[in-house]
Amino acid sequence: MSVPTGGAFPQLPPGFRFGTSTAAYQIEGAAGEDGRGPSIWDTFSHAPGRVKDGATGDVACDHYHRYAEDIALMRDLGVGGYRFSISWPRVLPKGRGTPNQQGLDFYDRLLDGLLEAGIAPMVTLYHWDLPQALEDDGGWLNRDTVEAFAEYAALVGERYADRVEHWVPVNEPNVATFNGYALGQHAPGRKLMFDAFPVAHHLLLGHGRAAIELRRAGAESVGCANNHSPMWPASDDPADVGITKLFDALWNGLFTEAMLLGRYPRDIMPLLEDAIQDGDMVTIRQPVDFYGVNYYNPLRVAANLDEEDENPFEFVDLVGYDKTDFGWPVVPDSLREWLIILRARYRAALPPIMITESGCSYGMGPDADGVVDDQPRIDYLDSHLRAVATAIAQGVDVRGYYTWSLMDNFEWAEGFSQRFGLVHVDYDTLERTPKRSFQWFAEMIKAQGHAAEQATG
Repeated sequence: MSVPTGGAFPQLPPGFRFGTSTAAYQIEGAAGEDGRGPSIWDTFSHAPGRVKDGATGDVACDHYHRYAEDIALMRDLGVGGYRFSISWPRVLPKGRGTPNQQGLDFYDRLLDGLLEAGIAPMVTLYHWDLPQALEDDGGWLNRDTVEAFAEYAALVGERYADRVEHWVPVNEPNVATFNGYALGQHAPGRKLMFDAFPVAHHLLLGHGRAAIELRRAGAESVGCANNHSPMWPASDDPADVGITKLFDALWNGLFTEAMLLGRYPRDIMPLLEDAIQDGDMVTIRQPVDFYGVNYYNPLRVAANLDEEDENPFEFVDLVGYDKTDFGWPVVPDSLREWLIILRARYRAALPPIMITESGCSYGMGPDADGVVDDQPRIDYLDSHLRAVATAIAQGVDVRGYYTWSLMDNFEWAEGFSQRFGLVHVDYDTLERTPKRSFQWFAEMIKAQGHAAEQATG
C-alpha cells in the first residue's frame, strides 16, 4: 500500500469520528417490495430523458437485501459512524397515515446490526425521496408537507431514538430547492427559477419542526447537513463580484443564517417573505448540536450577460486544478477555507462541525487481478483530511469526517455513470469489491488509534 506524498497518514485529534455516508434511494433498491410507496425519484427516474442512460434506483445496490454484507464491510473498514437515510416512502408509503411495518422492521434490523458491529448511526430523515403522494399535493411548495414531515419525524424518533447517535432532518436543502424545484435537474423536475424559494423556507421549517419532534422523542443530538462551497468571483469586475455575493447568500447564507441566527440575508428576503408566517423563524432556529458540512469544491461565479437567459449566474471553469471524473475541481484547501469562513461568520452561534459528506468520483474498476487501483481517491482523502487537520489547528472545532460514499451507487441524474464509493459495485452481479482507497482509509483509521495511544501513553 503506497502512501500519498507527504509522509505519514493525516493525524486528527483523539476522539475524532471517522465515518462514511449513503442515502436510501441511491443504495437500497427493493423499490416495489414490502409495502414501500413510490417517491418523486421513482417517478422522475422512470420518465424518459431525465436520468443518464435511463437508469433508475429500482435495484440500485440492493442494500435492502444485502445490508448485513454492507455492515460487515464497514466493520472491516473500521469506521466509528455510518450516516444513512431512512426512506420516507418505505416507512409511510403515502407520506402520512398508517406506517408500513415491514419498512420500520428493516431499519430496526439495520440499526441493531450497526450497533452490534460497534458503528454509531447518524440518521438522515429526508435525503430527497419525497413520497409521490405528497408531491401530487404540491410537494415542498405546499406548507402542509411540513406537517407531514413533522409527523414522520415523530414516528421514527419514537421508534429509533434510543439507538441513533446523531440525527439530520434534511440533507442539503439548497440542492433540493435549486436542482429539484428551480432548475428541474433533479426530482420532481420543476423549473420555477426564483419562484422556487418557498420550497427553501418550507424545507427549513421542516428541519425545525422535525428537530422539535425528535427531541421530544428523546433524541440527544440533532444537527444538519448543508452543502457548502466557497464562492470565488470570476474577475474583479463589479458585476462578477456582486453576483458572486448574491449567489453566496442564496447557496450558503440563506440556510445557515436561518438555522443559526433565525433570519434570512437581507438581500434575498423579497424571495421568501410571502412564505413566512408568524413564529416560523423561531421554529427554524432550533438549537443544533452539530453543524454538518457537505463539501465537494469551490465555485467560480460570473454575471450571466445573456439577456434571454433568466438565470443571472454563470459558473466558470476553475483552471489549474486536477478534476474528478465528474469534472469537479479538486481543491482541498478550499475545504479549510470554508471551515475558517464558517467560524468567522457565525462565531458563538456555530456549534461543533461535522463533515457529513466529502468525496470524489473516479471510475476505475477491477483489473485482471480484481484490484481497483483508485489512487486519485486516496490522494483526495489524504489531502482533504489534512485540510481538516489544518483548520482544527487554526481553531475550528471539527469533530468528524464522513466520506461520501461507502459504495458506488445511483448518482441521481447521472445514473450509475459516477462512482464515489470506497467499495466498487458491479451493477450486473451486485458484487462488492473494496478498492485500494478502502484499504487506505482503514489503515489511516488504525493509525489514528496508535496516535491516540501514544498521546495518552
